[in-house]
Amino acid sequence: MSDEVYHRVAHVLDTLPNGFPTSESGVEIRLLKKIFTPEQADLFCDMRLSFETAEQIAIRTGRPLEGLEEMLIAMGDAGQLFAIQLGEQWFFKMLPWVFGIYEFQLSRFDRELAELNEEYGPVFVSQFYKSKPQLMQVLPIEEEISLQQEALPYERVSAIIEHGQSFRASDCICKKEQGLVGKPCDRPVQVCLAIAPVPGIFEDSPHGRVITRDEAYELLRQSEESGLVHLTANVQNGHIYICNCCKCCCGVLRSINELGIPAADVVNSHYYAVINAEECISCGVCRDERCQVGAIEETENTYRIIPSRCIGCGLCISTCPTSAIHLIHKDPDKREIPPLTEDAWFEEKGRQRGIDFSRYK
Repeated sequence: MSDEVYHRVAHVLDTLPNGFPTSESGVEIRLLKKIFTPEQADLFCDMRLSFETAEQIAIRTGRPLEGLEEMLIAMGDAGQLFAIQLGEQWFFKMLPWVFGIYEFQLSRFDRELAELNEEYGPVFVSQFYKSKPQLMQVLPIEEEISLQQEALPYERVSAIIEHGQSFRASDCICKKEQGLVGKPCDRPVQVCLAIAPVPGIFEDSPHGRVITRDEAYELLRQSEESGLVHLTANVQNGHIYICNCCKCCCGVLRSINELGIPAADVVNSHYYAVINAEECISCGVCRDERCQVGAIEETENTYRIIPSRCIGCGLCISTCPTSAIHLIHKDPDKREIPPLTEDAWFEEKGRQRGIDFSRYK
């Protein structure tokens, strides 16, 4: 097969709600050639966003069943699609570029792939953040939410952890990418938390480290100490990950810091911080050591929050020596309620982009 199959994959990915825009340099095709063989690329184009067995895929597409499940399992191991075994049965579904194929390349990442992603990243986000809903929402440090402010379940780290039955800690793909291009991060690397509603689902996974619920809480606590922002899927139900992100590596936060995309277009945040000028002693810890999005500035006698940049993560609050900073829940008319589920997110993103992805449902 020629490059035609890779252009076909690119078109399929761009037809999905998350998108996969064309670049002037053709870097997206080089990315796909790095990730897929021609045969894998061809099979990917026949997949859907909903789970199917190998037999169902064979019947629907007319592909021979012999060897199909083995190929799909191998593609799952390679992060080219999502594969899960429940009992004796395997299920498979298509992945978008982000959140999906990119994040699932962790075990295959090398310098070439990192450099290709660095080149393609600005192209991808220039399209992605033109429409909502945002990919991720901010989970504030729960201890910094006052008792007078009722947090909804999807706003609370503990609610997501308590709903989980299996947990896995993995290295951060963004930190790995930056390290490979000569920009290593000095913060903890194994800070990506995968969560599943099924007990024991990660036991045979070759990726990451299986941890307990208590260890998941400890990972989040250490991430907070290290000044990392909790981010999760921008949905109300069905959270399967919590990323812990820094300003120097995270592709989401870098979109704010380096590309100048408005914070409200990049992440969905439900809170904002305020500084009490009378209690602030101008130590600068909040701005210099904690804020990951440049949302704090110095004034003549104090520091203040820049509302348009604040993402309400609460990191600035936990180290304030005079407790001069507080989290405030956004007024109801200013909150963006996340879609109910991932499927609802796909539907709304597709509607906002004006695309028809019905053939891949």
